[in-house]
Order: sequence, then structure tokens, then C-alpha cells
Amino acid sequence: MTKDLISNQLVRYLEERGVTHVFGLCGHTNIAVLSAMANSRLRFVNVRHEQIAAHAADGYARATGRASVVLSHLSPGLTNAATGVANAALDCTPMVVIAGDVQSYYYGKHPHQEVNLHADAAQYEIYRPFVKRAWRVDTPELFPEIIEKAFQLAESGQPGPVLVNVPMDVFSTKIDVALFDRLRANTKALAKPSLDEETARAIVSRLLEAEHPLVYAGGGVVLARAYDELCAFVEHLQIPLAHSLMGKGVLPDDHPLVLGMTGFWGTQFTNDRCLEADWVLGLGTRFQEADCSSWYPDYTFNFPPSKLIHIDIEPAEIGRNFPTEIGAVADLRQALKVLNRVAREMLPKGRSNPRLAAAIAAHRSSFQATNAAMETSPAFPMMPERILADLRAVMPRDAFLTTDVGWNKNGVGQQFPIYEPGSILTPGGFATMGFGPSAALGVKLAHPERVVVSLVGDGGFGQNPAVLATAAAENLGVVWVVMNNNAFGTIAGLQQAHFGLTHGTVFPRAEGEQMPDYAAIARAYGVDGVRVRSADELRPALAAAIASGRPTVIDVAMINNPTPTSGHWDILNVYSPDRHVGHVATA
Repeated sequence: MTKDLISNQLVRYLEERGVTHVFGLCGHTNIAVLSAMANSRLRFVNVRHEQIAAHAADGYARATGRASVVLSHLSPGLTNAATGVANAALDCTPMVVIAGDVQSYYYGKHPHQEVNLHADAAQYEIYRPFVKRAWRVDTPELFPEIIEKAFQLAESGQPGPVLVNVPMDVFSTKIDVALFDRLRANTKALAKPSLDEETARAIVSRLLEAEHPLVYAGGGVVLARAYDELCAFVEHLQIPLAHSLMGKGVLPDDHPLVLGMTGFWGTQFTNDRCLEADWVLGLGTRFQEADCSSWYPDYTFNFPPSKLIHIDIEPAEIGRNFPTEIGAVADLRQALKVLNRVAREMLPKGRSNPRLAAAIAAHRSSFQATNAAMETSPAFPMMPERILADLRAVMPRDAFLTTDVGWNKNGVGQQFPIYEPGSILTPGGFATMGFGPSAALGVKLAHPERVVVSLVGDGGFGQNPAVLATAAAENLGVVWVVMNNNAFGTIAGLQQAHFGLTHGTVFPRAEGEQMPDYAAIARAYGVDGVRVRSADELRPALAAAIASGRPTVIDVAMINNPTPTSGHWDILNVYSPDRHVGHVATA
């Protein structure tokens, strides 16, 4: 029998599984693992705050399609990472969090940093509300099968994060290496469920009979990497496609059948097409509140009279918010393969619908015309529409974009074209400030050959500016564009509209300038920093930053104008139940 430390065997296991990067921060409970990594092929991505590690791992997993790994210290380390892990959970990102804990033989004695105010050995329970499963390793010999189960669960079904909570003495325990070796015989990827023939024919039949069919795509299409299959399906049947915020980019925004984003921040044209649809094929979507105008029937979707076909990998999502005529549990890529085959059998030559394409093209032209003045405005601080337009003009077509919250998320979803499927990463369910800047690190590590831009507000960038320390240390040429309106702009606009003030939502200024100067902060971290002083300076600054290949912060002052809205959000009724008050921003 050959024995070795669990920390050493864990590192070998990760290498054999194809893991190349581990995101985290050191602590006395995990340095045995860090030490084992020192001479391995694993690259430890060191951060200055655990939330950065979780968001970076989230971005990495979304960019690769595989579970990322976070290594955390106990208690404050684990709670610091919690927001990022919860964000990953709500957006179905596969992630394995390995956390150190106090020595197993000291449970309940309240050693240094132990969480035990209400129960002993309870640290792992902190994550139970949002991870797919939280394991506490009570026996060293069970660790190998727990870590194997963790990866399998994180990546299968509806993906998501899992937690493996490990007492620090377990990392330093020797066990038989055969317990790890036998895992090599286990499959590392499960076969994904598909549609049966009968269900596929029923779905295609309904869509062929429909007068106004519509495909509604969510983030599940992204998770399944079902872009080509989806494109082939809508093109063969000539069905228009609308998408949720998380579904943005499943098809290029210049595809002739793409309507755009729905809901509160969607366009009137897209919302109206959803309302008039008689059959809707929902693919990998939760029909979330903002995407569906708080489920009010007069704005985006109205089921019934519209009828819904809903396909999702997670049964609990089907029928959650709208009644469903046909519900099917399947992986979207596998399901669309079957639907494409059946559609070609039932309608070999496909369909042609030039009037539909012409109507969509006319809407795009009209919508662009309404934004033209803002997109070319010389005003400074800049109009948000011009910031987006200038960035799109210099970004390569296949560049990755990470967003945060505010204009950079809502406005991007509405009016920033994405051309490469899967190239936009947005915090959806949790809408977490601070996601975008850190997620960009993970994306750049996954795809160093591609341009990565993080579009973020000053409120979001201020959450964790220490992201720049990691960028400098790892030489990650991310470009951060800080849309700086000196406020938590979306919330300031809501407060101004409904309460007539902006208490606690705007930041102090120094002689009229936004504070702090994030370009100066970038330079202090050893990263390039540019503070734009006029509207005409932005585009050249963006082009130069992208060309340099260096990590760069571009701090640009922005007017706090609202993202235009056409849908509804129930909070407006909560604030002003007796008045018709919209969503506006401060001057």
C-alpha cells in the first residue's frame, strides 16, 4: 500500500482532470494545498479579495464551459467569496469551491476563526442556500470520491457551484493512493438527455401551424453551447428569435431573425412581437422578472392566450412562471439536434419569410436612428450611448465583453451589438456589482489570444479595485472602461423619480470631477490608466489600449441619463402606487 498526503493527491487529481487554473487566496487552512501546487502544472491565480477569485473563476468557467476551481480559507475567506459563488449559482456556472476549515478534532472548541455560534462543525452550511451541494469531509478516506462527485455534480444537469469543506488536518493526512487511482475508471462527462421523436414532432407541428411563432432563448442555450443548432432551426423554419438578458448573443445581433432583448429594458418592437405570438418556444430560460416585465400580461408575454412550449435541462424551471402546453426536460444542444432533423423531415425545403426579415431590418434602422444623436453627441461628460457606440466601433467582432450592473448591463442588453455567440458575460440572477471587472480576468486567462473588455460603472469598479493587482501580476491585458457618473446611477434615478432626492446614491465630487480618479488608481497598481477629458478622446484611447495588449483602465465621465425602457417593473408600483412614475435618472 502506497500512501501520500491528500494535498499532494488532490493536486494530481486536478491535473489529471485537465484543470489548469485555481483561483483563490491563502490562509493557514489551505497552505498545504498551495505548497503541493508549487511544483505542479496548476497555475494559482492569486487575488487580494476572495470575491475577486469567485468572479474570476465564474468568468473562466463561462469562457471554457468547464468547472472552475476556487481555493478558499475558512470563515472570512469563505464568506468573502460567498457573493461571487452565489452569483455563479444563480447564473448556473459550474464551479468547485474547496475550502479549508479548522482541525476536525477541534470542532466545537472555538479555535481561531471557527464558525460555531449555533452549531459545531457548521461552516459548510453557510453555502447551503445557493450551492448545488455542500460536502463536509468527515473522513479522510472519503475525500477522493467526494471531490469526484463534486465535479460531476457541478457540470451535470443544470450546472452550478458546489462546496467541498475540508478540515485542515485532512489536507495533511496520508491515505492510500489507490483511493484516488481508482477514480480514473470513472467517466468524467455524463451523457446529456435529449428529446424523444414523438415530442419533437409535436413541437415542430405546433410551430408550423402557428400564425405568429416565436423562439425565446435564455442562458441555457449558452450553457449548452447550442448556437449552431439554434441558428439552423430558426433559419429553416424562419421563426423570429427574442432573447432574455442572459440569452443575448446566442445568435449574432445582426442576424436577420433576431428581434432583441425583452422585458423592462427591451425595445417596444421586441416586446410587441412577444405579445402577439400565438406559440412561443422557450429554450433554457427561467422567464425572469426583468425579462418579462414582472410577468404583467400587458407588456411582454401573455400566457394564455399565447401558448408555451418550454425546454430546459432543469425540470423545476418548466412552468415556474407561465403555464406550459408542452414541457420537455433536455439538454438544449441535444434537443435542437433532434428538432432540426424532424423539421427537415416534415418540411424538407424549409420556409421563406422575406416580410419578417424586412420588418426586423426596418426596426433596427429606426431604432438606430433614434440613438444617432446620442451616439455622436460631443457632450462631456459623455452620453452613455456614445460610450457604447465608440467601444463597439473599435472592439474586434469576436472580442469578449464582461458587463456589470447599470447602463453597462441594461443598455448593453438593449443596444450594444454582440456578434460572436458566447462572447458576452453578464451577472444575471444576482446582478452583482463587481462581477464584470473580476470575471474579465478569468476570461482572459481562458482566452489570452482574444481581446477582453470589461464595461463597468464607477460603483461596480469601486467594489474591488484590487482586481488590478492580479491583472498586473499575471500580465492580463484586459481593458476596463469605467462609465463614471459619480453615482449608483440606476438607483439614484429611481430615488429621484419616486422620492425627489438622491440621498445615499450619489458620490461627492472634487471641483466638478468624478472621484476617485480610477486611472490614477490603476497606475498605482502598475496598470495603464487613462482619464478621458473630452468625448473625442475616448475612441482613440480605446483603440490604443486594445492595441497595446496591456491591462488598461479608461475612466470616462458620463452623464447619468437612464437606459430607455418599454416594459414594466413592479417596483415602480411599490414606490408610487397611485402615480404613473417611470424610471428616470438624475440630471
